[in-house]
Amino acid sequence: MKIAFVTGANKGIGFEVVKDLAQNGFFVYVGSRNLENGLAAVEKLKADGINTVEAIELDVASQDSVDAARATIGDKTQVLDVLVNNAGISGGFPQSALNATIDQFKTVYETNVYGVVRVTQAFMDLLKQSTEPRIVNVSTAMASLALAADPSSPSYNTKLAVYQSSKVALNMYTVNLAYELRDTAFKVNAVCPGWTKTDFTGYQGTSTAEEAGQRIARYARIGQDGPTGKFISEEYFPEPASCPW
Repeated sequence: MKIAFVTGANKGIGFEVVKDLAQNGFFVYVGSRNLENGLAAVEKLKADGINTVEAIELDVASQDSVDAARATIGDKTQVLDVLVNNAGISGGFPQSALNATIDQFKTVYETNVYGVVRVTQAFMDLLKQSTEPRIVNVSTAMASLALAADPSSPSYNTKLAVYQSSKVALNMYTVNLAYELRDTAFKVNAVCPGWTKTDFTGYQGTSTAEEAGQRIARYARIGQDGPTGKFISEEYFPEPASCPW
């Protein structure tokens, strides 16, 4: 049985990623900043007959928490097949390029960028033991520089200087990570789940959490013929699903 770890997985999109992977033969560690919330999510999954799940306390903004999660999972398995870096924050509103504070930028980057780096580096040794390691970094089409600069784009007037720039940085990290792992069995991609109806968006959107989770999980389950180093947005660019950088 393959093993996956999903961060920020006690609710919303992350929860649906866990559900998809578990239903497709994975044992999944459910990362949650609050362990009680993680345990509640696991109980909810088990009530639906999904038993190959376990809650792991993880605050991606804390190196000590990441190290503790790595030690806990490392005591249970020597191999990790999939890492889904889903945990992220918006940073609140408004987010003006002129007026957003440095503290706003630091807080969002701590989770959306540095958190991904912390977790990825901490679990790399376990991922390298897999025959088909996969890393999915949850991004957003709002991080597309091309779309953000295009007046004809539907999202042109939506500008969130802090959140968008953090995801742009995440995309570049994804490209560099995929490049460094290019001669291995790794597949590393950035995936946009779409505009999803969760508490993250105030329950506005065009996709359900289930649909969004399936989009992400699909790239956690790709075969050796699948893409790597790509920016994927199936809701907005279904064929061939590549989002402009």
